[in-house]
Amino acid sequence: MRVGFDTNILIYVEGFNDAPRVVRSREIREALGEDRVILPSQVLGELFNALTRKLGVPRQRARDICLEWRGTTGFRLVDTRCWDGAFELSTQHGLQFWDALILATAAEAGCAMLLSEDMQHGFVHRGVTVVNPFAEPPHPLLADALRHAD
Repeated sequence: MRVGFDTNILIYVEGFNDAPRVVRSREIREALGEDRVILPSQVLGELFNALTRKLGVPRQRARDICLEWRGTTGFRLVDTRCWDGAFELSTQHGLQFWDALILATAAEAGCAMLLSEDMQHGFVHRGVTVVNPFAEPPHPLLADALRHAD
């Protein structure tokens, strides 16, 4: 099962912000492994901006973090279908455009889930379920993915 990560999950994996979320995000990342994690290209741009603008990480270090993520996950570029899907999601469901682009890109990449604490937990688009990995009880899809981690 492919799982997309939103920017906030990467920030936690990198050790920033809320300590319990850092631990949980790292556990999920480790359990899923490299082959099942998908990163929409939009997420890496947002990660770079968050690291440098909000968290004060030097640009060179932020670049290295982003390149490491790109090299150790399934990286998915945004294409025309992603843009079209994002326009539709934003128009029909009221999602903020950049979030819609991440979700549409995850759908194009064949993800079953998109982990995000910022989007509507349980929302489904083209077979991708938005899952807040910090929700209790854990969403059944996430619990199943972690049970079947290789």
